[in-house]
Amino acid sequence: MTVALVTGASRGLGAAIARHLAADGFTVAVNFASSGAQADQVVADIRAAGGTAEAFGADVTDEAAVASLAETVRAALGPVEVLVCNATGPQPELPMERVTWQDHLDQLEFFVKSPSLLVQALLEDLGSGGRGRVIQIGSDVFERSLPNMSAYTAAKAAQWGLTRVWAKELGRRGITVNLVAPGWIPVERHGELTDADTAGYVADVAVGRIGVPEDIASAVAHLASESASFITGQRLTVNGGHNMD
Repeated sequence: MTVALVTGASRGLGAAIARHLAADGFTVAVNFASSGAQADQVVADIRAAGGTAEAFGADVTDEAAVASLAETVRAALGPVEVLVCNATGPQPELPMERVTWQDHLDQLEFFVKSPSLLVQALLEDLGSGGRGRVIQIGSDVFERSLPNMSAYTAAKAAQWGLTRVWAKELGRRGITVNLVAPGWIPVERHGELTDADTAGYVADVAVGRIGVPEDIASAVAHLASESASFITGQRLTVNGGHNMD
């Protein structure tokens, strides 16, 4: 079976992506940074549904940790042919006058450094079968230009730039590189939300509902499939038409 590594997969979008890929027949490496118990639960859920998965702890912003992760996953499950770069960190809202260079670096750690380390560490694996997939999880905040989110938005723009360049660099090796850009998808870190909490946002969503993690997981699964072999360098915005490219 094809091995897929999903970073930041112990909860939220990453967990939904891991479960969906496993249901589609992938062997899934569930990466986590500190939430080992939650990652184990994702693995247990996948196995209970008849899938194959294993949890792997690693800080994917650390070079040595990424190199070790690649070796450990390869030894345990086989070469990684699908990489989903989903891991993220805190996303503080700060007005421009308070944003420091460190704030920018904190975001670039997850959206430029981490994907770069992962692709480099797994490049031979991704190209070995001629059907490698790199799928980055971006954000529609890039178009929305939300005030007080300049560091996050700049890093997401850089992530999109990497996606486009890598698609051209790696296409001849049989590796496609794409980005899925979610809208606001409430997950655990957002806490309990009511319809009243989301009503203002939903009012501007063309399909008239809030998104759910499975919406993103389905888009990722398509890009990971054989059906998407001729799609590369693309940005798929999944937000119900909240904004349109």
